[in-house]
Amino acid sequence: MVQLTSHSASFSVEGVGSAESTGIPGAAGTASRGRRAEADLLGPLVHRSDGEDVFPTGWTRQTETQFSVSARWPHAHRFFVPVSGRHQDPLLIAETMRQTTMLLGHAAFDVPMGDQFVMWELAYVSDPDQLLVGEAPWDITVDVSCSRIRRRGRSIGSMHVELLLHRLGTVLASGGGRISCTSAKVYGRLRGDRRHVVGAPIPLLPAVAPGEVGRSDERDVVLAPTSRHNVWQLRLDTTHQTLFARPNDHVPGILLLEAARQAAVAVTPGRYFLPVSVKTDFVRYVELDRPCWVEARPVPAGDRSAAGVRVSATQDGETVFSCTLESPDPRHDAAGDRHSRQGDRQNDPS
Repeated sequence: MVQLTSHSASFSVEGVGSAESTGIPGAAGTASRGRRAEADLLGPLVHRSDGEDVFPTGWTRQTETQFSVSARWPHAHRFFVPVSGRHQDPLLIAETMRQTTMLLGHAAFDVPMGDQFVMWELAYVSDPDQLLVGEAPWDITVDVSCSRIRRRGRSIGSMHVELLLHRLGTVLASGGGRISCTSAKVYGRLRGDRRHVVGAPIPLLPAVAPGEVGRSDERDVVLAPTSRHNVWQLRLDTTHQTLFARPNDHVPGILLLEAARQAAVAVTPGRYFLPVSVKTDFVRYVELDRPCWVEARPVPAGDRSAAGVRVSATQDGETVFSCTLESPDPRHDAAGDRHSRQGDRQNDPS
């Protein structure tokens, strides 16, 4: 059964995910078709047109301000790929948080379709030991608590959200953010002089070498080289299926997060950076048709076994985005792996 209404207390999908484990011939195909139908229904609520990029699968209201959202991370995704083949891409956490918040905004708080969400702050902390990849998609649960809700008629003007992501009884990550909602009419007035860039061709700059920023495909690189040390120009491919999921008049937030991650990789020895902790401020809209400069510098991390990077973006001489990221130190990680392997050998009865 599939039930969806923006004014209901819940969206539920029953008898879809369970088919994969029934052993009934054709059940997996039924599950796959059910997941596609599920994604088609939820896609508009999370502002994603391609079902592959839709991660929530349903939601339930717990109280007036608390919710439980189910989500699925695919085993293989064209953009959110495992880091070094070992860990789930932690930016899945940020994108799941973003989609969860938009889903609840529309379905639980009656934000009209066509209104604009602005994410002003986003932060998460995750456990790398719980992000090790497996052989199957991950079904996860997101517990959401909303606070400091400012109403705008029947809808909302702004609110804070706290989120806890867990799987099989184990916490993967916790985080939160602050959003505001702008009506389509007001947004049109605010951005009226920028609407001409929607769908307009944006010159595609040359890319830095994919390996320098932790990517294997040039199409996923969002940084262009400059003559300045640890400074790049933001590179925009408006045909990218995931980063530009729909026409927009400004740079999407997930692209800015990816730019921060790629810059962090570029300044880290060994090019290994797993962003298990992220704290981001989205200060202003980043315009598509004006140069945006991305700068990264290593900073002390909160944990001695971690590496930190501070990334900032400027446009027209003003800061538009800033992000502090932390990663496990690869030397510490490698030492832990060696210790684990030695322990395994010592405990091996053969």
